[in-house]
Amino acid sequence: VGMLSESGGGSVQAGGSLRLSCSVSRYDFSSLCISWFRQTPGKEREWVGARAGDGSTHVAVSVKGRFTVSQDNAENTLYLEMNSLKPEDTATYYCAARGFDGNICPTPMIDYNYWGPGTQVAVSS
Repeated sequence: VGMLSESGGGSVQAGGSLRLSCSVSRYDFSSLCISWFRQTPGKEREWVGARAGDGSTHVAVSVKGRFTVSQDNAENTLYLEMNSLKPEDTATYYCAARGFDGNICPTPMIDYNYWGPGTQVAVSS
């Protein structure tokens, strides 16, 4: 996979919103599973949500109702819309990609071959 690049992180107050972007170059969305992960210091990288090659999206139970995965096919960009942010959402957020095999995107980080550098999100109370 070509370069993955996240953007859109920043600092917000609790209850606020952010939209993260993951730009994917050189590969078509239909051939990929693209997932969002997040990580805080000392903890394992946590799966947050994904878009599969067939266009289906799903998010983790922990963020359901607050976070949404969407895409702009023309721009080859995946988004993570984050609403009603909480201090515990503070983390570095990464997008990751692997080939799409027709199944829902896996959640373990070890299943992903390609990663962006991450973007930081800080939510203050």
